[in-house]
Amino acid sequence: MSEFVNRLAARASDEGVLDVAYATLDTPLGTALVAATRRGLVRVALPNEPLEYALLDIADGVSPRVLEFPARLDDARRELEEYFEGRRQRFELPLDWRLSHPGFYRRVLRATARVPFGEVITYSEAAARAGSPRAFRAAGSALGSNPIPIVVPCHRVVRSGGAIGDYGGGPEMKRFLLDLEGAL
Repeated sequence: MSEFVNRLAARASDEGVLDVAYATLDTPLGTALVAATRRGLVRVALPNEPLEYALLDIADGVSPRVLEFPARLDDARRELEEYFEGRRQRFELPLDWRLSHPGFYRRVLRATARVPFGEVITYSEAAARAGSPRAFRAAGSALGSNPIPIVVPCHRVVRSGGAIGDYGGGPEMKRFLLDLEGAL
């Protein structure tokens, strides 16, 4: 990012016209995107998701006033880097849930956010923790729409038979994350 663009983003932030800041992050899986509002982390786009799709999702769901401004994402990028280096087991970032569907879907994501590092639960358990024990398919849909993967660890939810199940980043990425955490 050029110094000029960085100054423009800083000025937009200072003047209150920057609703969402984003930055990219190099991970062992490829380049990811992180985005935050003043409330907290609102979006993590996995390396297999095109940057443009993530930015459109943010513009449609939060605000079109989105700029690349890495300074606002320093904590998020640091915590994710520590996670991938094996030095962080718990994220301490404030979250902005606006891009998650309200109701049951959001309850599933909030319950999943409490699954500890290195542990897994089943889709049925995720549904039960969200208050609807038989809604395991809906829990899977909720996890599939997770706007803050890794930080909200939907990769820690597996099928009842022990198979890893689906994941937005693909099964190889899910297996990598579970291996990183020692959960497999």
